[in-house]
Amino acid sequence: MSIDIRNQIAARVARDIPEGAYVNLGIGLPTLIANHLPRDKDIFLHSENGVLGRWQAAPAGEEDWDMINAGKEAIQIQPGTVFFHHADSFGMMRGGHIDICVLGAFQVSERGDLANWHTGKPDAIPGVGGAMDLAIGAKRVFVVMEHLDRNGQSKLLPTCSYPLTGLGCVSRVYTEYATFEIDSQGVEVIELVDGMTASDLQNITAVPLRFTSGLAG
Repeated sequence: MSIDIRNQIAARVARDIPEGAYVNLGIGLPTLIANHLPRDKDIFLHSENGVLGRWQAAPAGEEDWDMINAGKEAIQIQPGTVFFHHADSFGMMRGGHIDICVLGAFQVSERGDLANWHTGKPDAIPGVGGAMDLAIGAKRVFVVMEHLDRNGQSKLLPTCSYPLTGLGCVSRVYTEYATFEIDSQGVEVIELVDGMTASDLQNITAVPLRFTSGLAG
């Protein structure tokens, strides 16, 4: 996925983050969201390594490597940002103090099950991190991911084939083709990117899709 598309997805997620929210940004694509949040909105970003406040990626040449996010990327903090112990950070995550967490994923099921820490392959390196804590501790879980895997297969599935991170925890999914809401009835498409049709999206998606009024025509 190109950096332009990654930034487009990050900007789309940023539009859905309400003022006053406490938001954890996972490693990878989710960290880009910090660069797209409106400066005039009071939003509190949380990073697993113990940072709370507002920041964006540090400009090239201005990095301070004592200030990093969970993905070990240099950040430039805004006034009021605080640093604290890793254990306190996990206390926030496990204690229900995070309104939204944004995570990457290998797979998401139509029931909102999340698989994002291991592919199950013998030579794969597992990366548990804090994803399991966030999946059950955050009030809402947003997933950002490519729509298809390296073999061209849908990553939205009836059932995840990879080891699970959490059950029924994902409420929204953002890909380069559409934005999806997951509820008790399955997967609803709430927005299509320009140029994508409902029939084309269904053809590359392994689960039945419902479409918000006006999108299916």
